[in-house]
Amino acid sequence: MKVSSLKIDPWSIIVRPVISEAAIERIERENKLTFIVDIRANKQMIKWAVEQLFNVKVVKVNTLITPRGEKKAYVKLAPEHRASDVATKLGIL
Repeated sequence: MKVSSLKIDPWSIIVRPVISEAAIERIERENKLTFIVDIRANKQMIKWAVEQLFNVKVVKVNTLITPRGEKKAYVKLAPEHRASDVATKLGIL
């Protein structure tokens, strides 16, 4: 099933950005953003939501379930887009 064919709000997939020392280091060194996402979201849904919300190209998405039971997503952006620009829009940097 294609995500774009559904009427889904991207903010229902992306719960919140992660603001931590490690997340900020990933922004600066690896061009990656870190988000807490809906536990039911898959990688394609996360990629679609980030591309829709921030008008960037996503190269890769890695996910994990935290010990608190939340799903965390590491989103790597294409080299032509800077994670620090998106982080600034979000108020992280």
